Amino acid sequence: MITGVVVIGRNEGERLKKCFESLGNADGAIVYVDSGSTDGSRELAITMGINLVSLDMSLPFTAARARNAGFTRLCDLASDLRYVQFLDGDCELVDGWLESAARFLDARENIAVACGRLREKFPNQSIYNTLCDIEWNTPVGDAKACGGIAMMRVRAFEHAQGFKEDLIAGEEPELCVRLRAAGWKIWRLDSEMALHDAAITHFGQWWNRTVRGGFAIAQGVYLHGTSPEKYKVLESYSVWFWGLALPSLTVLISLFATPIALLLLLAYPSQVIRLTIISNNSLKNKWLRSTFLVIGKFPEVQGQVKFWWSHISRRKQHLIEYK
Repeated sequence: MITGVVVIGRNEGERLKKCFESLGNADGAIVYVDSGSTDGSRELAITMGINLVSLDMSLPFTAARARNAGFTRLCDLASDLRYVQFLDGDCELVDGWLESAARFLDARENIAVACGRLREKFPNQSIYNTLCDIEWNTPVGDAKACGGIAMMRVRAFEHAQGFKEDLIAGEEPELCVRLRAAGWKIWRLDSEMALHDAAITHFGQWWNRTVRGGFAIAQGVYLHGTSPEKYKVLESYSVWFWGLALPSLTVLISLFATPIALLLLLAYPSQVIRLTIISNNSLKNKWLRSTFLVIGKFPEVQGQVKFWWSHISRRKQHLIEYK
């Protein structure tokens, strides 16, 4: 059994060093794909004995393209590769994860992707880091999608032809849609997987990250919305309703009947209360998560507009970055 690791990053500095150090027990090859770093990341990789791939930055960059490039190099280095662990340069793998995930995949030939508990390294640094930690605490068991930190079966990844390199967001769940359509399963293990240093300390960062999420929702509908599961369709409708339709209706009615318009605005705190009631988090996290889920409809609708405008105008959309 050979398990390789692909790390992608750009200007991660000390976080990248900690990422590499967390891979000390990896029994297979490690590839680092650098996307134009200027902070010595490439030199660090070479010094630590990590195989380096430097992307041609004259071509449009996406994380999907970087991961595919790392996977290709990994296969060149290890012909008997069975599993690949994808990892971002701002993450640290938990000791023992590679072995436990590989054992699980060994025992379950129908599973294409295994992921575990991803935790925010500094959840108390900001409410936005806390929100990330809550978001990543997904249900254990059969899942519809994974994030960018996951172990994948090489055979399944190759059969699906990897990530779609032109996607600027949501490339992991999109790959999972294709894997599930081909009969594979995605599984979330009840195991610690990695620490992620999100470093989201400002509202603007959170907003841009959520805009990117909205872009990914619209992109998912465009690519797979007509599939039997109607991928992301209901989620997209929810964003349009809360982020655009209801505010527009409120403004329109306010021109003729201001009291009624103000009553419509009560739908937002009501939605926060409803989401809080059905949440499984602690009381404090329930309110925090629910409040920002509702507020998040506004940047998400901005992201959806960005996608459809770029699609209709046939303009190339650049990355939506928050760091």
